[in-house]
Amino acid sequence: MQPQYREPFWGGIIKAMGLVFGDIGTSPIYTLSVIFAITKPTHDNIYGIVSLVFWTLVVLVQLEYATLAMSLSRKGEGGTIVLKEILSRMLQPGRRLAFIGVLSFVGVALLLGDGVITPAISILSAVEGIVLIPGLEGMPHGFLILIAAVIALGLFIFQFKGTDRVAGAFGPIMVIWFASLTVSGVVGISSHPGVLKALSPHYGLSFMLHHGLAGFFVLSEVILCATGGEALYADMGHLGRRPIRHAWYFVFVALVINYLGQGAFLINHPESTSMLFGMVKWQAPLLYIPFLVLTILATVIASQALISGVFSIVYQGITTRILPLLKVDYTSSHLKSQIYIGSVNWLLLALVLMIMLIFQKSENLAAAYGLAVTGTMTITGVMMVMIFSRTTKKWKVPLAAFVTLIDGVFLVSNLYKLPHGGYWSLILASVPLVTILVWTRGQRALYHALRPLELDVFSLSYEQIYAKNRNIPGTGLFFVKEYSVIPPYVVHCIIRSNIIYERNVFISIMRTDEPYGLDSALKTGLATGLDAFEIQAGYMEHISIEALLQQHGIKEKVIFYGIEDIATSNLVWKFFSVIKRLTPNFVQFNKLPAAKLQGVVTRVEM
Repeated sequence: MQPQYREPFWGGIIKAMGLVFGDIGTSPIYTLSVIFAITKPTHDNIYGIVSLVFWTLVVLVQLEYATLAMSLSRKGEGGTIVLKEILSRMLQPGRRLAFIGVLSFVGVALLLGDGVITPAISILSAVEGIVLIPGLEGMPHGFLILIAAVIALGLFIFQFKGTDRVAGAFGPIMVIWFASLTVSGVVGISSHPGVLKALSPHYGLSFMLHHGLAGFFVLSEVILCATGGEALYADMGHLGRRPIRHAWYFVFVALVINYLGQGAFLINHPESTSMLFGMVKWQAPLLYIPFLVLTILATVIASQALISGVFSIVYQGITTRILPLLKVDYTSSHLKSQIYIGSVNWLLLALVLMIMLIFQKSENLAAAYGLAVTGTMTITGVMMVMIFSRTTKKWKVPLAAFVTLIDGVFLVSNLYKLPHGGYWSLILASVPLVTILVWTRGQRALYHALRPLELDVFSLSYEQIYAKNRNIPGTGLFFVKEYSVIPPYVVHCIIRSNIIYERNVFISIMRTDEPYGLDSALKTGLATGLDAFEIQAGYMEHISIEALLQQHGIKEKVIFYGIEDIATSNLVWKFFSVIKRLTPNFVQFNKLPAAKLQGVVTRVEM
């Protein structure tokens, strides 16, 4: 079943606001506060920064993602892995294809690393607004961290229940959030209408020219306004292109108005350190606490959307075989995107809490934030240039090249953050990247080390044993990568141990480079009493193997699968061996009946 795109116009927009725009929608909480913690809030500086924020949203979100990236999809799905699959079909095997593979791995790793920093900075920045409540100004910062940690803990603990039931509330809450941003922005602008001049690129360029290298490094904080922009493309498969694009226009207007309002407020109150909270408290003191509660809710929703996104990326990685198998639970009977991966959830929680404790404040966390985002954006830009140059839409190449150049400028400016905490972005991204590289190389090396047999060679011995008529009644299933190549464990079972059933079925699952689609076929007569059952499924497709077997009249008595016992002195392969031991095997991943399973161990020298 593919995602449903026939969403009512307004219903689709409201859902998109809840599931896609939480991250970028909560960036006004901290973006200008972080920038003006290191920049003097002079009249010209405020105009220049607001101008840079506006044009960053235009170029890096509207042009790169809403216009260019969203025109590239596979069956409605988007994201780094989709770009890799599109390019894989266009390129001949060789260095370029290998380069694209590594580039996509880096892109996936950066996104996963970002999944740790985003909830930490969003929740912390919202909770810090508590100190503006009268009487709570002197609250110890350690208590604020504790509140943020408790909120994060609650968010992750309830992940296993799935967001299906509460997802309906996410959209309306975010609609109220964006409406609040718009209203407070309009009131802020009315106090200094001249701030509208900041929409001119002249002010942004002037700021850059007058501040030299310092102005260039300010870009590393300006990028905070566009974090979460990649969600427009990555989440496209959940809701469809049109609802996300339509919702983005409303979100874009709300964000721009609010940033302009914050700029106007800062001109009148240059001593302020927390622009959004300060502006709302100044405008409507009685509404400040309800607004603070709304802010915390919005950051929880933003974090929830990001966690769901991480689960989705990991699931894509598992099914395209770039990540090891992990236990996956499906929390919704009708929403494909609703999955829960326990090991990823608890690891994320531990890392989010660790990052909160290390950085303490949201403005400190901003030093680690941005590097992964700009890295991902640059990789997306490079891949888009390569794709458009090989299609009939060559007129898009200059646009994609311009976007990639701007991405590169932001990426270089973010290198300034490396010694100030930016290295955490690389540390967090290096964990999934090393895992991906070791896993993909290890799987290839293991396949060659196992030395499988060709089907015709295997059939000669098989026929001789089957002809002895000592066959076990019933049907035996044997999992193989492809039925024409016989793995050693099958040879060990059937040829060496004479474990042969009246009916023997080789079952293989092939993941296609399309996100959705499910097809199965039974091929009979490979040899006497030997059949093959092939399943072809999209890389986002959830398969019920038992149901497919029943549809084709296969009632298995026992299911055999191979377990590799790796013997090696190589440190890399030792790490690969540890990953294989710690993660579920193929049949556990596919939730086959435990009572029928028989694992056959094969010792492998690597």
